[in-house]
Amino acid sequence: MGWSQRSPEGYDMTTSDTNSAVSVRPPAAVKWWLCGLLLLATMLNYMDRQTLSLTITDISRELGLSNEQYGRLEAGFGFAFAAGGLVVGFLVDRIPVRFMYPAVLIGWSVAGLLTAYCVQVGGALVALGEAVNAITSAGQWSLSERAYLGLMVCRVALGFFEAGHWPCALVTTQRILRREERPLGNSLLQSGAAIGAIFTPLVVQALVSDQPGSWRGPFVVIGIAGMAWVVPWLLVARPAYVARRSALAAQVEEQKSSEPPETVDLAVLVRRFVALMIVVVMINLTWQFFRVWLPKFLREYHTYDRTTVNFFTSAYYIATDAGCLSIGFLTRWMAARGWRVHSARMATFAGCTALTTLALGTAVLPRGPLLLGLFLLIGFGALGLFPNYYSFTQELSMHHQGKVTGVLGATTWITTSIFQIYVGRYVDQTQSYALGIALAGLAPLVALVALLVLWPSRTKPKTAPTGL
Repeated sequence: MGWSQRSPEGYDMTTSDTNSAVSVRPPAAVKWWLCGLLLLATMLNYMDRQTLSLTITDISRELGLSNEQYGRLEAGFGFAFAAGGLVVGFLVDRIPVRFMYPAVLIGWSVAGLLTAYCVQVGGALVALGEAVNAITSAGQWSLSERAYLGLMVCRVALGFFEAGHWPCALVTTQRILRREERPLGNSLLQSGAAIGAIFTPLVVQALVSDQPGSWRGPFVVIGIAGMAWVVPWLLVARPAYVARRSALAAQVEEQKSSEPPETVDLAVLVRRFVALMIVVVMINLTWQFFRVWLPKFLREYHTYDRTTVNFFTSAYYIATDAGCLSIGFLTRWMAARGWRVHSARMATFAGCTALTTLALGTAVLPRGPLLLGLFLLIGFGALGLFPNYYSFTQELSMHHQGKVTGVLGATTWITTSIFQIYVGRYVDQTQSYALGIALAGLAPLVALVALLVLWPSRTKPKTAPTGL
């Protein structure tokens, strides 16, 4: 059984039920610095992910890649992401997150950096295959084929390691933040996605020119920046701050909060997991649809020029970042003003859902300021859905957060990848985005209903929590 006491500095100290490591609640300044590092990690995650899409035209021209090959590269990334989420999700519940987190970040940073040298990577793999008699002649491989092989390996490795970011990050915020603080911490974490989406085009614009090979620069710079992140993480994330907390410590903290603990049996846990499965798929259908198709919709359907679309895309992601951060602050403010934490989360989630339903209007509006303005509101709501979703996942299990995140993430990536295939096929057949936009706008409404039905407000129990 774990124990709890006060440290000399006044922080909560507990030992884990499974080992002798001491868990200490970090002081306020430190825990928000840690959240800032999580934001930077998410930003780097998205920058490494997006660099290929922003440079693929230059890469394809130089190395002779086809659109079909590019599609396969993205498919490889997506399926590897699903696998990586499962693997790292299970590992992070057993391996200290202080070391697991930098391991996956270095992994994806190296994969991103090596993308700049895809020809050499592919050549080395071909030579290795010849050495072990896996292929007959390395000389039969063209430059384009070597490049494609190298890109595929780097892209699969990138997806696998990038998936580990989310289990590690959510385990961290679960351990360093109290229940009422987690929506804000998760909003800071998630906002890094939008910041990365804003900065990546600027980095590419600064480093890529018409000169052959200049596309390699962003991969190298962003990859090195990712590896540098490890230094402040190891300095700030003391082992005691991110150690696994005992069940007794969690129970004591709940009892000290304004909302007493609730009884959670297996049936409730299953029901809540089903709710989260629906929620994560629905809100990601919205986010991923507009991430993938909005620029193309504006350019090809509404005939906006490249410059206008680029600037508007930056504005869109600024709006998504504003939504993510605003929801985190608003949820915490409401809880501080007497709202039950669950009620505050549901209210802000419903508000963001209302904003995404505005997509029904954009599906039929002509080009103009109203259309673009509605898309900014949709972006605000689309990313604003995530902080509270993450907070719900952190209440499902204290000791299995990594597994929960991994399973939900894998389900999401498989589902959204299939959805994108059907969206593309539908657009090719009809030359219309209306159905896809409508489905993306209404998907969070399904998520809201799932939460209302399957995850009702907390009830006051007679006994301590029995959750996992």
